Amino acid sequence: MVIRAIDGLNEIVGRIVAVVAIVFAAIIIFDVVMRYAFSEPTRWAFDVSKQLFGFYFVLLGGYALRHGAHVRVDILTEQFGRMARKAVDLMGYVIFFFPFAWVFLTRSWEFASRSWSQGEVTYGAIQMPVYPLKMAMCVASGLLLLQGISEVLKILLDREETSE
Repeated sequence: MVIRAIDGLNEIVGRIVAVVAIVFAAIIIFDVVMRYAFSEPTRWAFDVSKQLFGFYFVLLGGYALRHGAHVRVDILTEQFGRMARKAVDLMGYVIFFFPFAWVFLTRSWEFASRSWSQGEVTYGAIQMPVYPLKMAMCVASGLLLLQGISEVLKILLDREETSE
């Protein structure tokens, strides 16, 4: 039940965030058309599309982990038996993944809360608030950490469900 809830959460977030790619692509196309067809470039399109890309990039970490889309170096482990591969995967999560995810979560929280309290804005053509993107980093780290828990539970419970 925990695995299904975490996987479902990251699946929903991934599908919602995928729409952001369509939005920032449309903004870029709009800006290109305005710039080259009408000689009227927008002042806001670059800054908005940059921030939307930031949301897109950072919030898909848990979704990518759920679907096994992160880079893995399996040169050595592909020679191992199933149990040895599971042990290596488990050690990788414990030694590398969880400490990284915890540092990412705590530091991004500090980063985001400082930005929020200062009302930080961009330095671009338009001044947009930065703290929503920094808060998204904190949310993303939480989603990534949760998905890591799900993946470890799958290893421990001998479940192979990486995607649906």
